[in-house]
Amino acid sequence: MKQTPLLAVLLASLLPASAAIKSGPVEYQHGSLTLEGWQVHDDAKAGKRPAVLVVHQWLGITDYEKKRAEMLAQLGYNVFCVDIYGKGIRPPTPKEGSAEAGKYKANRALLRERVNAGLAVLKKHPLTDPLRVAAIGYCFGGTTALELARSGADIAGVVSFHGALDSPAPADGKNIKCRILALHGADDPFVPAKDVDAFCAEMRAAKVDWQLVSYGGAVHSFTHWHAGTDNSKGAAYNERADKRSWEEMKTFFAELFGK
Repeated sequence: MKQTPLLAVLLASLLPASAAIKSGPVEYQHGSLTLEGWQVHDDAKAGKRPAVLVVHQWLGITDYEKKRAEMLAQLGYNVFCVDIYGKGIRPPTPKEGSAEAGKYKANRALLRERVNAGLAVLKKHPLTDPLRVAAIGYCFGGTTALELARSGADIAGVVSFHGALDSPAPADGKNIKCRILALHGADDPFVPAKDVDAFCAEMRAAKVDWQLVSYGGAVHSFTHWHAGTDNSKGAAYNERADKRSWEEMKTFFAELFGK
């Protein structure tokens, strides 16, 4: 059927709000290394807005992080997916991802530098209100988001989704200036009880404004849609925990940003 100009206008008006979402790669530097992040925002919204840094899991920036960034942009945030590994370094398998992530988990100082390089990009973006910035991360990214807080970063808050909760340098808790929300699978075999206890002890000792939410029946990667649903593997998607944790994050951000 041939569309009349009026019909075309009417059809365009029915397009979902996501049609205004703009996204694309952003190159930046950390020392001599080129990194490539991913920036997402709602182009229909004008002016500066709260911003969220998204830290990837062990495979680097994938379609998963980009989708989460789009979901955040639809909520009104300016979003930047930080690249910890470097441009073109996207491990194709879990084994290679584990090895790459391990380099940074063993060198927390470098990890903090790398995530702070991405934070600087987000804060300088023309759509970012630099006084209203938070960070979230998934798995390895959750660990990294907590390290960002421990580095003393000047941000409003951090959310860790099923990140490691070990506290290799608990004295660094005193550097934390922001609020902390840790969203944890109660049955996660990769985050032992001693690590949970160490995290809680660090937060208490440093008098941080913190929350730890544990989801019964959830294991590692409970927010990841492609992780399968077999808890016996230690990492599996849990729809209930996924939805509840996203709502917890939204409530946390509403408290941080007053929206």
